[in-house]
Amino acid sequence: MALLTVRLYGDPVLRQVAAPVADITPEIKRIIADMTETMWHQVGIGLAAPQVGLSYRILVMDDGQGAAQALLNPVIDSRSGTVREEEGCLSLPGIFAEVERARTIRVSAVDIDGKPISFEASGLKARVVQHELDHLDGVLFIDRLPPVTRDRIKKKIQKEGFPKETGHHAFAL
Repeated sequence: MALLTVRLYGDPVLRQVAAPVADITPEIKRIIADMTETMWHQVGIGLAAPQVGLSYRILVMDDGQGAAQALLNPVIDSRSGTVREEEGCLSLPGIFAEVERARTIRVSAVDIDGKPISFEASGLKARVVQHELDHLDGVLFIDRLPPVTRDRIKKKIQKEGFPKETGHHAFAL
């Protein structure tokens, strides 16, 4: 396994729509292992392939029980309710803001063994899946903010770079 470089806001790969995974090859399994190691190293709870410069529809996330789960070609089949909570992103280090997301989602995907899976998620798991799936579509969490807030964040990054320390307690996804 190898640590991959997390791409930062401004990198064009973060704005591309990722390509579906056609076959689960040894290379795809290696990418998933490397993404998982990188996520843990970055102390993240989710990571999408575009965040490490790979335009594949793959995401990895903390399964909440000390292991990681990989979702290939994930799709949100349904959404219900809404909730606003603070989010951060490994590709926008030190930047946090409240984002409105669906409270509960139903997800379909393929697992690392090529088996179709489907599950319902709520709470943090639903937030992680939605955040990472956005990355697969070239969307960043700041795109979901009101325009004034988003523009203020962009100008601050351009002027000062990314903050070094934050007092936030949200997870970076």
